[in-house]
Amino acid sequence: MRTGPERSRAAARAVVAVGAVAGACARHGAGQWLSTPPRGWPVATTAVNLLGCLALGVLLEGLARCGPDTGRRRLVRLGAGTGLIGSFTTCSTLAVETDLLARDGRVALAVAYPLVSVVAGVVLCGLGVALAARLVRPGTPGGAGEGGT
Repeated sequence: MRTGPERSRAAARAVVAVGAVAGACARHGAGQWLSTPPRGWPVATTAVNLLGCLALGVLLEGLARCGPDTGRRRLVRLGAGTGLIGSFTTCSTLAVETDLLARDGRVALAVAYPLVSVVAGVVLCGLGVALAARLVRPGTPGGAGEGGT
């Protein structure tokens, strides 16, 4: 039989895995829906990475304002943040697409693409934090935050 800490680690692994499957499926769907035009800007990767930055800012700030990173809050952070958003966003595809742009001789796009992605990502994460700060009062009970393990 599993003890408290072992059960907690198993639950954490499970929520990360479930979140990762959902995020990967959403990422695949976004790639199918938002196709990149030939010789164009990598639209799908940009969209998912920027949406992920905004969502992560909202999630982490909202959870932090609800209380300590324990119990259900921790599981929500792991499942939604690490699992779902972590597998939805994709730095590896950003790197591969940047390399392909450079190899194809589109140097200006190969420089602009990662630069815009990173700068816009930081800005959107900050906007997500600001949004959560307006919507969630510190110590807000309920939702994903209440309860222990």
